[in-house]
Amino acid sequence: MTSLLAASARGLTKSFGRGDTLVHALRGVDLDLPAGRFTAIMGPSGSGKSTLMHCLAGLDQPTTGSVQVAGQALEGMDDDALTRFRRDHVGFVFQAFNLLPMLSAEQNIWLPTELSGLAARDRGRQLQQRFAGIVETLGLTARLGHRPAELSGGQQQRVAIARALLSAPAIVFADEPTGNLDSASSAEVLSLLRQSVRELGQTVVMVTHETEAARYADDVVVLADGQVTERREVAA
Repeated sequence: MTSLLAASARGLTKSFGRGDTLVHALRGVDLDLPAGRFTAIMGPSGSGKSTLMHCLAGLDQPTTGSVQVAGQALEGMDDDALTRFRRDHVGFVFQAFNLLPMLSAEQNIWLPTELSGLAARDRGRQLQQRFAGIVETLGLTARLGHRPAELSGGQQQRVAIARALLSAPAIVFADEPTGNLDSASSAEVLSLLRQSVRELGQTVVMVTHETEAARYADDVVVLADGQVTERREVAA
């Protein structure tokens, strides 16, 4: 296993509420996420897996502890700095796809880089080649002119994956990415996430409660009651 880390957490705690309503969602989590691997974070509802992902991705701040992503410490960053950091270093794939219905598949894929200014600065040969490679890898070449309503659920999630991969983020977080898909589309999307790791060198961290989905990963981290209770490699 590679020693390079895409992200790490030390002593991570997260609490919500106070007094009688106090909930400890994370209870001292230590975790290393190797670069170039597909890691599944599993656990029952309320185990803290989504809270952990939000803290690792800079979407939420832990109560105590530290997080590093792409070699940078997130604690101490203000909201503007965190927004810029996520834009430049983190990709997201959501259960609900989050595609804009009035835009074509191609426009949806390019949208974050257009908004960030990356496309204006670097929409040259290298970024165009990466776009073409991702689109071909994900089987979207014939669907680029279609709007989301004209695509199946699996195709919409492919577009969302392409969008997350285009800027070559240090890490992609996938939050229950197959939750709205049938079994055939789920298998297709999970295979594509694994393919992005194998062929594009991407780092993917997926939150899921589905054992079948976790079988596509390289590593599985299991949470219960806000603590890591198991970590294992998935047999090839």
